[in-house]
Amino acid sequence: MFLNYIKEFFVKKSLKNNLKTIKDEVFTSNIQTVGLLVDESEFRHSKELIKELLINGIAPENIKVAAYRRKFDKKKMYSRPTFGKKHIDWRGKVTEVFLNEFIDTEFDLLISYYEEENSILMMITSKSKAKFKVGFSSVDEKLNRWMINTAMAEYKLFITELFKYLKSIK
Repeated sequence: MFLNYIKEFFVKKSLKNNLKTIKDEVFTSNIQTVGLLVDESEFRHSKELIKELLINGIAPENIKVAAYRRKFDKKKMYSRPTFGKKHIDWRGKVTEVFLNEFIDTEFDLLISYYEEENSILMMITSKSKAKFKVGFSSVDEKLNRWMINTAMAEYKLFITELFKYLKSIK
């Protein structure tokens, strides 16, 4: 338990350093690829969220999902790539291959679908090479280019507002 607090401290310190180096990307093109970073500890409707993206014209092969679980069970088979705090080391380095690929992919849009500040999820968002990042207004404003003020359970409203905004800036 004590080691988890120490690890959390170092991840937060690494996150703080990452937040200093975040650059603002300019959104200028149509959305083709979407990265979806979901906290499945709090939100269990990822399939429905993906369906909403499909309804708005995103091709299924252009959506990549990374799901976070507070209690990650190595023996359990998850329906989508899933990680936990065990996949981040003391220095904030990602040790999971699929997660490193997720971070290094230059998505047109990254949706950070978590509303509570979680240093691990915030670290993944800050390291992502996505061109445009969207999240909830309850999370640090330095992470995302645009924030939507809704509850996590209102995923339809979140996606509707997101695409309404994206259409207005094209």
